[in-house]
Amino acid sequence: MKKLLLALLFVSQSVFAWEQQAPLQINQCVKHSPYGLPTVAKPDATLICRSGYVLMHDNQAKIPVWASYAINAESALGCVARTNAFVADNSLPPGKKASPTDYAGTGYDQGHIVPDGDQSYNQQVEWESFLMSNMSPQLPNLNRGVWKQLESTVRAWAVQRNHTLIVIPGNIYNVSTNKKIGKSNVNVPDGLFKIIIDTQTNEVLAFAYAQKESQPTDISLGQVSVADIERYTGITFALPKGVDKNPKPKIWAADLGALGKAKKAKCGKDD
Repeated sequence: MKKLLLALLFVSQSVFAWEQQAPLQINQCVKHSPYGLPTVAKPDATLICRSGYVLMHDNQAKIPVWASYAINAESALGCVARTNAFVADNSLPPGKKASPTDYAGTGYDQGHIVPDGDQSYNQQVEWESFLMSNMSPQLPNLNRGVWKQLESTVRAWAVQRNHTLIVIPGNIYNVSTNKKIGKSNVNVPDGLFKIIIDTQTNEVLAFAYAQKESQPTDISLGQVSVADIERYTGITFALPKGVDKNPKPKIWAADLGALGKAKKAKCGKDD
């Protein structure tokens, strides 16, 4: 009975009616992956282009392999309110996708790969950030802790630098061995990664965080190199010409207080 009540509560909090639109043609997402799409061998995967991002969905694991999107100062300060419009992605066939009920009572958050906060500049774009094809199971203290801190920091960088950034987040997992949840057998990743590219300076930062409940919110503790992420995931990432994948450069300064003030000045609310 307790599990049933939890499931009903979970569904009631997650259901939000909105009209899904068909994915765009992949060539319409060049702006979100200007250096080329990441490449990786997956036996059953779907590339999905949306207005706000492009991603590769693993149809066996029912989670994204990677995503890529552009963010600038304007989109980082979007004012569309969070809707929690979690819904299965109708563009994927039955048996190849997750639904919100797969997460009910599991102890895992429906964790965004492309964050809602970076997609709040347009209502349809914000809704599409809640498609389950953009989610993976994340422990609450990861999703709401250091991962959220990195998401806010990326927005601060976009505003302070006033440059377009390309952000490439994704999951670290093994579909054969990882834990599964829900009737759809959604893969629980071992960790998350994120690569950030400044399109004007060609500077690149990379981070990875393990799927564990207790960890500090200091984003620097998860700094790695792009080469490290390629080893963890088997993905090959396209970077600006001539950029070395091995260094771990100094992390850019970020003023989260200034981001909050800018957000409040524009939208009447903090980040």
